[in-house]
Amino acid sequence: EEEEVFYLLITGELPGADELADLQKQYTQQATVPGYIWDVMKNMPADSHPMTMFSTGIMVMQRESVFRRKYDEGVAREAYWEYCLEDGINLLAKLPGLAAGIYRVHFNKGELIAPDFNLDWAENFVHMTGIADPDGQFKKLMQLYFMLHCDHEGGNVSAFAAHTVASALSDPYYSVVAGLNGLAGPLHGLANQECLKFVLKIYNHFNVAPSKEELTQFCWDRLNNGRVIPGYGHAVLRCPDPRFTAFVEFGKKYIHDDDIFDIVKLLFDVVPPVLQEQGKAKNPWPNVDAASGSLLYYYGLKEFKFYTVLFSVSRAMGMIAQMVINRALGIPITRPKSVTTDWLKENT
Repeated sequence: EEEEVFYLLITGELPGADELADLQKQYTQQATVPGYIWDVMKNMPADSHPMTMFSTGIMVMQRESVFRRKYDEGVAREAYWEYCLEDGINLLAKLPGLAAGIYRVHFNKGELIAPDFNLDWAENFVHMTGIADPDGQFKKLMQLYFMLHCDHEGGNVSAFAAHTVASALSDPYYSVVAGLNGLAGPLHGLANQECLKFVLKIYNHFNVAPSKEELTQFCWDRLNNGRVIPGYGHAVLRCPDPRFTAFVEFGKKYIHDDDIFDIVKLLFDVVPPVLQEQGKAKNPWPNVDAASGSLLYYYGLKEFKFYTVLFSVSRAMGMIAQMVINRALGIPITRPKSVTTDWLKENT
């Protein structure tokens, strides 16, 4: 469960039954998104991007920050982490409801759906979106999705941006929004959309899942036209992304006779050998984005613009866990070194 993952990210250990029950109780008590948030969401311009709405919703909630209030009261530095954690739990508890509500408001899905306090974090998200899930598979997918996207070391744009802003002792609301605004960039959080668009382009080109030979030629044609294969290659990994593997295994278990997912599986067989033969890619293997979008699409979440919001709900766990740890350790403000214009001229 996601509450267990958050506990694990902070402590390095899974919670016992009592710790988990206590954390879940806190989530339940704070899960309802305040009404004033929906006043803002419903009055934003109709063409506002869901990520703009999500970031705005969190910023409007900043007024509730306990960390900010305690800092202004002069609390000891040694206690910063406690109030950072309190803010973090309050925010994380509300993110599924905020995201699901934005989905319904932005895409005109009808009235908001209240949380069901008998459901866990991911299950409640699915419930509040109103997306049909008769066999519970979509809930299982979202549990996996939120777990796999929650953290990815500290060097990616969203994690580093949140870390940097939090190092100035900005509260978790300000800091998470900073990270999410980085995640909204096309080179970071939009990759799963681009991968799904690529898969759909293949499907529309052939009208079915192509043969291995047809797909190989399709990929070569794309590369020879100076374009890349979305979802393949990673700045850090030099092997298939284990998150990709987890998504594919999920799909193999639950999805049968679906051309879109069949193309995802076939790309894994075709693309690495093609990229290796081409010789330009340091890492020819798939990353997580190569599979995640196709699964969301299969289960009825077909609004591409919303996918980065899902990523954000998950990644906030990792951001907040880092903040709590950094405040506990007394990590100082981030202050990267700079270079002069003359240095740039001499070294570029």
